[in-house]
Amino acid sequence: MNNSPLIDKTVTFVRQTLQDAEGGHDWWHINRVWNNAKLIAKTEQADPLVVELGALLHDIADSKFHNGDEEIGPKTAGDFLKDSNVDEETIHHVQQIIRHISFKSGFDKAGFKSIELDIVQDADRLDALGAIGIARAFNYGGFKGREIYNPEIKPNLNMTKEEYKNSTAPSINHFYEKLLLLKDKMNTTTGKKLAEQRHNFMLNYLEQFYSEC
Repeated sequence: MNNSPLIDKTVTFVRQTLQDAEGGHDWWHINRVWNNAKLIAKTEQADPLVVELGALLHDIADSKFHNGDEEIGPKTAGDFLKDSNVDEETIHHVQQIIRHISFKSGFDKAGFKSIELDIVQDADRLDALGAIGIARAFNYGGFKGREIYNPEIKPNLNMTKEEYKNSTAPSINHFYEKLLLLKDKMNTTTGKKLAEQRHNFMLNYLEQFYSEC
């Protein structure tokens, strides 16, 4: 089948579904992840359709905006893809990417692996790094009403999955609890290369932040 109409339809569906989303998880986040995924996929042997659909649908219903429901995303994506007459194998693969892409999924034992997941996961992690990552961290912190920085509240580097999901810590703590850990969790050669520069930018930012404090 010609995949371009399906990709176009998916873009329209995602843009409409996320039109009122929080700024760090809106269409423009999806668009950056989609572009990063296509860039990384150029250097990997992967199914381009699964990569693009996984990137476009990975945050279609993020559990943190749906009372922690970790199956609403895969279900929403699956219903859309079924209605679009996509084959069952592709639908299942995309749903597995959505289930396993997030940082918090790393608290669970790995139950699924594929190069397509590796690519989309790297693309998503890149958007949590660098200048964009910093902007998203503070945007989400503001959305949740969190403090920017409180030196009396230390980062928790040994959180359980539930503690991570329910954390109300200041936004600066998020750098140590997640963002600065991502560089060493990248899967692909291209992802690792791109992450290195963004990681270093965040270190420089934090140095400046503390000097101003």
